[in-house]
Amino acid sequence: MNPFDLTGKVAIVTGGNGGIGLGMARGLARAGAAVGVLGRNEPKTTEASRAIADEFGVGTLPVLADVTRPDEVERAVVEVADRFGRIDILINNAGINIRKLPDELTLDEWRVILETNLTSVFVVSRAVQPHLKAAGRGKVVNIGSMASVFGTSYAAPYASSKGGVVQLTKSLALAWAPDRINVNAILPGWFDTELTRGARRQFPEMHDRVVARIPLGHWGDPDEIAGAAVWLSSPASDYVTGVALPVDGGFTSCI
Repeated sequence: MNPFDLTGKVAIVTGGNGGIGLGMARGLARAGAAVGVLGRNEPKTTEASRAIADEFGVGTLPVLADVTRPDEVERAVVEVADRFGRIDILINNAGINIRKLPDELTLDEWRVILETNLTSVFVVSRAVQPHLKAAGRGKVVNIGSMASVFGTSYAAPYASSKGGVVQLTKSLALAWAPDRINVNAILPGWFDTELTRGARRQFPEMHDRVVARIPLGHWGDPDEIAGAAVWLSSPASDYVTGVALPVDGGFTSCI
C-alpha cells in the first residue's frame, strides 16, 4: 500500500485556481484525488479545473464562492459533496494582502484581510467538518505564512491573520481529534506567485534581498509546495496533527 495514494479521496482547495493553491490542487490530483477548485473568478476557476482534469485524468469541479460569505461556502460544500459523494480533504488556502504601514491602513482594510485570511478558515472548516466526520476520518490543511511567526511592517493585518491561522489550527486539531480529523498548517515561504509579483513590483529590491536570505537559493515554484500538501492530506500523516510546517527553502531557519 502506498501511504501517499489519494485515489478515491475528494478534496476542496480554496483559492485553488492560481498560485500555490493551484500547485497544491495539482499535487492532490497527481496523487489520485478528485478536486473541487473553489474560487471567486469564474473563468480562472473553470480553466484551472479543466486543466487539472485534462492533465491528471481525475474528477474536478469548479466551484464559485466567496469564502467570507458563509451562505456561499455552505452551498459550495454541498455542491462538491453532491458531485463526488463525499469530502475527505480540505485545503484552506484563499488569502489576500494589502501592503501598507499600520498607520496608513483603514479599519475596513484591516477587517477584509482578517475576514478573508482567518475567519474564512473557520467558516469553511466548520462547513466541511460534518462531511469529514461522515467519511470516517479527514484531513484539514490550513495555509499560514512565514508571517505566522514573525512580524512585517508593511503587512500588520496579514501577519496577524496568519498568526491566528496557526492558533486556530491547533484548536481545531484538539477539538476534532476524537473524530479522526487531522488539522495541520503549512507555512509557505517566498513563492513565485501573482501575489508576490505584485510585492516585487512595489518593492523592486525585494527579489535579490529574499534570495540572499534563502539557504536553497531561489524563490519557490508553486509545484514545490505540493509534496507537503499531499503528505498532510494522506494516510502517511495519520499520526500528525496540530503542527505548523514551514515550506520555505530554509528561510525561517535563519531567524
